[in-house]
Amino acid sequence: MSVILEFSIPAAEFQLGEVLSGSPDMHLELERIVPTGDMVMPFIWATGDDHDTFAKMVRSHVRVREFVELDSLDESKLYRIVWTEFPTDLIEGISKADAVILEAHGDGEWVFRLRFPDHERLTVFHNYVIKHDIPITVERTYTLTETTERGHRFDLSQEQREALVLALDRGYFETPSETSLGELAEELGISRQAVSTRIRHGNEKILRGVLLSSDEMYE
Repeated sequence: MSVILEFSIPAAEFQLGEVLSGSPDMHLELERIVPTGDMVMPFIWATGDDHDTFAKMVRSHVRVREFVELDSLDESKLYRIVWTEFPTDLIEGISKADAVILEAHGDGEWVFRLRFPDHERLTVFHNYVIKHDIPITVERTYTLTETTERGHRFDLSQEQREALVLALDRGYFETPSETSLGELAEELGISRQAVSTRIRHGNEKILRGVLLSSDEMYE
């Protein structure tokens, strides 16, 4: 049975967080990590209006060999990081435990929500964290059965759910729209770009959860 783990960790305590910290007013989300041979490459969504400064900052880091822009959507861009040498820290631990990243974002402190195939793989991750003295703060663990009993969550982060509920309540999805991204951003106390990213990514997760899980009905 799948198990969800939620935890936080200071950016300075793992290489990816340390490399990305201090970015110029950018909202950062870890999209996924891809093992390639002996290397694990992180894929990062960055949202903001100063991508040139952000990319220059990351590329100048001594531990970064390549920082490649892969995709662009509005104020968001998807980047891939290639390391100069393989880091033995949190990201490797996630990869070794076969965990799926459901949520990962931050700057000074990062928040993670991971899904493990079973308790055995969660134990692998736990042992890795202990062995390498990685100071994570566990918020909670729960199974997908527990999630189902509370209703559909579609792997939404708390921030994505908050933005979608507010947008729905304020009539953002009505035609014509009864509110704007700017008004939603002001109410949430975040940037317009961050609201747009949360709504877009949240909608994608819901559509995947509804449409892809019902494919068999149409075959």
